[in-house]
Amino acid sequence: MSTEYLKDIRSKSEADLKNELAALRKEQFNLRMSKAMGQMNQTHLVHDVRKKIAKVKTVMQQQAISKAKAS
Repeated sequence: MSTEYLKDIRSKSEADLKNELAALRKEQFNLRMSKAMGQMNQTHLVHDVRKKIAKVKTVMQQQAISKAKAS
């Protein structure tokens, strides 16, 4: 799953990545709130979303570096 997700986000544009990041952060917030209220059964989802956020930010940084080198 991880390599498929990476392939997917690497093929996205910068605007799509920003939208993906915003959606992941919103999901992370919702998971934190449900955990705080004691309604969360699947605690591993917090970790998974955090990792996805890191992957998206890494790809965004890699694209920025390659864009700067191309200029």
